[in-house]
Amino acid sequence: MKPRALALVHYPVLDRRHDIVASAVTNLDLHDLARSAMTFGWSRFYVVTPVEEQQRLAEKIREHWCQGYGAVYNPDRRQALELMEICPDLDEALRRWESWTGERALPVLTGAAVQNGMSCQQCRDLMQDSPLLLIFGTGWGLAPPLFERGWPTLEPIRGAGTYNHLAVRAAAAIFMDRLSENRS
Repeated sequence: MKPRALALVHYPVLDRRHDIVASAVTNLDLHDLARSAMTFGWSRFYVVTPVEEQQRLAEKIREHWCQGYGAVYNPDRRQALELMEICPDLDEALRRWESWTGERALPVLTGAAVQNGMSCQQCRDLMQDSPLLLIFGTGWGLAPPLFERGWPTLEPIRGAGTYNHLAVRAAAAIFMDRLSENRS
């Protein structure tokens, strides 16, 4: 299986009115997604936001846990947050991932409303040949222009009923587990 990375997109995403917006970077998302990526053996975690103030916030959090007092206080968190890179847009995240792997990557979009997405097993089969960049949206999910790129999508996570609005941290952890090498 080829290397795997995830991207957490803060623009373009939807708000509750389905307008395209830039959402805010949150400390909790950064910590939890980095820790999940480390737990499941993922290689990189890209935080995507064009908002310079939000980029600075993400970098300040990363620096605190990787170089500041947090690195000494909690070395495990340092190790997880060292996977994180901040990018101004998704194309840059994809470029960096392909540069890191030295191969053309497979970008795969996620969303609770995805129709006709591939199964996790189908995605794992594709990952035998290409490094994966699994893409998640904040807010109310990735905006339609990203789906118009023609990139493959994963089928949504289904629960016990019709309710389907997981936190991005929960959805990402579930998918990272399902797409990991040690998954039976």
